[in-house]
Amino acid sequence: MKRYLIFAALGPFVGGFLLLLVTATLSGYWTQTNLSEVAKLFVVFVKSLQFSYLFGILPVMIFAALDDIVSHVRWIGAGLRMLTIGAIAFFAAAFLYGGKGADSGVVQFILYGLVGLIPAMLCSRLAQDRPEKSVRA
Repeated sequence: MKRYLIFAALGPFVGGFLLLLVTATLSGYWTQTNLSEVAKLFVVFVKSLQFSYLFGILPVMIFAALDDIVSHVRWIGAGLRMLTIGAIAFFAAAFLYGGKGADSGVVQFILYGLVGLIPAMLCSRLAQDRPEKSVRA
């Protein structure tokens, strides 16, 4: 249950922020930036946060379920689990967002892939079960 709460709380938040950064970068927003432009970016992020959760909760829960399934496979360690979930999220986000628009290419594919990779790996890492330490009496 902890895994699903971590994915639900952090996934859309981090993914929405990264998606905003990627779209701002690809649109040329960062070419001449000052402090007021950065403030505008954070205002847009706060105003669009509800939509990040609205449209991001279902994909995040799918990746939480995948992470839960993979965590029950004994021969897959925590690092390999993070990489597996991250790779699946990378390609899912890259194919979902990367092919859109006039300037589709390798850079756009990678940047949109990172929108899926980073939140998935972060949430998977935070949801890892900690091994219990044995206490000797």
